[in-house]
Amino acid sequence: MMEQVAVGGTRFGGNKPFVLIAGPCAIENEDLTLRIASGLKDITTRLGCELVFKASYDKANRTAVTSFRGLGMDHGLRILARVKREFELPILSDIHDISQIDAAAEVLDVLQIPAFLCRQTDLLVAAGKTGKPINIKKGQFLAPWDMEHGVNKVVSTGNRQILLTERGATFGYNNLVSDMRALVIMRQLGYPVIFDATHSVQLPGGAGGSSGGQRQFVGALSRAAVATGIDGLFWEVHENPDQALCDGANSLPLAQVETMLKQMLAIDDVVKDSLTQGDK
Repeated sequence: MMEQVAVGGTRFGGNKPFVLIAGPCAIENEDLTLRIASGLKDITTRLGCELVFKASYDKANRTAVTSFRGLGMDHGLRILARVKREFELPILSDIHDISQIDAAAEVLDVLQIPAFLCRQTDLLVAAGKTGKPINIKKGQFLAPWDMEHGVNKVVSTGNRQILLTERGATFGYNNLVSDMRALVIMRQLGYPVIFDATHSVQLPGGAGGSSGGQRQFVGALSRAAVATGIDGLFWEVHENPDQALCDGANSLPLAQVETMLKQMLAIDDVVKDSLTQGDK
């Protein structure tokens, strides 16, 4: 039995279409964040796709100590609250420490556990106790079936509002690969599964003091993942990725989102119709 996870008026784990989680990697400034949110809202409304807006108020796991991390929790959460209010969008962002949880839970609709922290018991349990939906990103070092343990840490609090996100697996130095079997395996745990296509093409530390990326492969990996019947697709989006202060090399240009999203929704429609017919 698949759990259905309600995020505002949006629901993960239903039939179709999948939910899009999208936004800039980090909050660079208020105006840019609002413009990207507005653009994404317009696109998804036209195409009939539900949207959860994602942006990080703090990126605590940057490669170098000098890397841009965001605007900090207080300022960042104020901007996210404005996005939520003005565009009527559910909001997702990362939490990195137990001390952030109470303030973040007041604004965020989904608390995201970063991939590097997916085994942190105290963080998972404290997040679960908020009763909020929790998105656990699978560590690049973790087998998909081992996500059961992170799930159980959240479930131990009585919270079953859990999303699981695949973002690639470490393959040698400065490289990730996407194993599409992981999406099927994690979904067998009984919770909605999301594919983070833009982080899956990241080259961790591949640009020396920062991560590189291969955004030219985002479309191909997204199409493959949607064809497995996923519940959500995760894209980092920027107006000008080459000028982005965080993860620009693996982010999608906002101008390309509508065309790519149309492709994904068409595949999703065919695949889920076929799966539904197979259940009859």
